[in-house]
Amino acid sequence: MNYVFPPEAPVAVPVAGSDSLFPVRRVYCVGRNYAAHAREMGFDPDREPPFFFCKPDNAIVPAAYGEVLELAYPSETSNYHYEAELVAVIGKGGANIALEQALEHVWGYAVGLDMTRRDLQMKMREMGRPWEIGKAFDRSAPIGPIHPASQIGHFEKGGIWLTVNGQSRQKSDIAHLIWSVAETVSYLSRFFRLEPGDVIFTGTPEGVGAVKQGDLISVGVEKLGELHVKIV
Repeated sequence: MNYVFPPEAPVAVPVAGSDSLFPVRRVYCVGRNYAAHAREMGFDPDREPPFFFCKPDNAIVPAAYGEVLELAYPSETSNYHYEAELVAVIGKGGANIALEQALEHVWGYAVGLDMTRRDLQMKMREMGRPWEIGKAFDRSAPIGPIHPASQIGHFEKGGIWLTVNGQSRQKSDIAHLIWSVAETVSYLSRFFRLEPGDVIFTGTPEGVGAVKQGDLISVGVEKLGELHVKIV
């Protein structure tokens, strides 16, 4: 095929305990999916329908086990925030997926970070404009190895935590998701046909905050291990 310029290589995430890679198609993120986080952001946590924003596939920064990712402090911000997240990845496509079948479409899970230029996000929110410059920038979605659901099962509960330089900043449980993984997949599939390779960041608990150069972030989810990121 005669491309005008060489296309980028696919973005791919390691699969835990395997030499296989999981190719990434689209990245969806659920906003304010823990009640306590909704409150700390100034919103009522009543169970309204979930809302979503997207990141480009090349926002993903994959990490291998034991690796400390180096993440450069991004441009045009002075308020760079972490958000610990359980990530679900899609292995079976579908649209208008019934709730009862939603988890059949989930291939596996990983630990992720939704890194955010919070000052830019808040400015856009106040102006009624899209969040892209606050959320969808380069290398804004570090992610650990993907664990197949066939090996670890699905999540109804399980600890999720984040530390900065060894100090606890976020600590909650997947059971506190306002919209479960199954509900999120089912609802999202009403608006987008989901396909293998789609990645869903399911939301962050309370305790989000800023980091600076030199900080070490460690984020973990029960059964999935930890992801370590150094801000440089």
